[in-house]
Amino acid sequence: MYKKVKIEYFAVLREQAKINSEELETSSADARELLSELTSKYNFSLNESTLKVAINEEYCEFTTKLNEGDRVVFIPPVAGG
Repeated sequence: MYKKVKIEYFAVLREQAKINSEELETSSADARELLSELTSKYNFSLNESTLKVAINEEYCEFTTKLNEGDRVVFIPPVAGG
């Protein structure tokens, strides 16, 4: 079953995707599958072990199920400066 989700990209993920955000129709059941789908699409250099995920502005596990209309943000590590 496909659902439409909004994904926002920050830092290195934004650079690699070359976009700030997108709406995507996906069959991914959870955030882990979505990250895998996006990594295949954009060749992301970061993986689950170095990212955090927020769905609808709440931090959650990568096993959290996705629903129609969810807003998903994969958060890379913050570099100091």
